[in-house]
Amino acid sequence: MLTKRIIPCLDIKNGRTVKGVNFVDLRDAGDPVELAEIYADNGADELVFLDITATEQRRKTLIKLVMSVASRINIPFTVGGGISSVEDVEILLNSGADKVSINSSAVKNPQLINELAAKFGSQCIVVAIDAKQIEDEWVVHLVGGKVPTKIKLFDWAKEVENRGAGEILFTSMDHDGTKNGFANKALAYLSYLVNIPIIASGGAGNIQHFTDAFIEGKADAALAASVFHFKEIEIIDLKKELKKNGIAVRL
Repeated sequence: MLTKRIIPCLDIKNGRTVKGVNFVDLRDAGDPVELAEIYADNGADELVFLDITATEQRRKTLIKLVMSVASRINIPFTVGGGISSVEDVEILLNSGADKVSINSSAVKNPQLINELAAKFGSQCIVVAIDAKQIEDEWVVHLVGGKVPTKIKLFDWAKEVENRGAGEILFTSMDHDGTKNGFANKALAYLSYLVNIPIIASGGAGNIQHFTDAFIEGKADAALAASVFHFKEIEIIDLKKELKKNGIAVRL
């Protein structure tokens, strides 16, 4: 059985880690390089860094951050935010990132997924999908959840797999920051629909929520932010409990 992964997510704004609820009301959660080192030492399987207000001017800042993190940790990490070209990805991977996450740019130019997969390999291309339920349909949103599209979550998930994505990071905007649990029905259907790993995101509030995401949601990995940043859940405690529940994890 493949081990399930626990992935702390660091949303980066102006060089600091921040966290909000339903994508708004951001508050400071600490220095990203220090947090990365703590998580790597305390049993995280991977890390995700999302530059949530990425612009061209700030791309250089993110490169410095990636290089700092790469020199301090020994687990894979994914970087996302404002990535829109083969050149952007090349710079990040050369600076020490193991994978990149693309979101809005993939929707605007789906061919980008094909290009990135062909040049760098599917294993390092993660497509992040932010979606919320509107009249019983899961609808994809862009620009940090601010812009709704007409694209349906499950259609888009299948397309990104066909175009060469190696993983899907699915965030339920309805669940994000609420600590009421992950969107397990949607996760389970995604896992049924595609053959690439699904990372669950949005809604972690306690250890049981992670157990449910793996058992009910069939997720391959679970990502969370505030419960780790503010020490509401220690990763080692989480993994011990998951193991007790028959879920394969790396201890």
